[in-house]
Amino acid sequence: MAFQLSLALGAPFARAALGGIHEGQLPTDLRVVSVFAAAMWAFAAVVVMRRAGLRATPPASPLLRRAAWIVVGVLAFGALLNFASPSPWERFMWGPFSLILAGLCALVARSDSETSHGTVQSG
Repeated sequence: MAFQLSLALGAPFARAALGGIHEGQLPTDLRVVSVFAAAMWAFAAVVVMRRAGLRATPPASPLLRRAAWIVVGVLAFGALLNFASPSPWERFMWGPFSLILAGLCALVARSDSETSHGTVQSG
């Protein structure tokens, strides 16, 4: 989310995003895309944090488990796209990052409970 937001604000990291075909800043139309991507990742973070049981997020809903699996799917699909990208940044940084993040989100998505609230229980 922070990376997409930085792109939207004009950070010169275009080589590491959206196929890596632009130098420096993204063109205006792609900066708008980055705004929407940042918003989508913010929503995804809320879904996964709530599914993990953190109270700082909105209340749980019956659709939360499905939404968490959608996040996993989006991340896994994004990893495939990144691995297929002509951009070395996307292939070697964002591909593995997305794949690892998809795996971690899958662990949260398949968890049995939304009531742990991030606490560690000793046994």
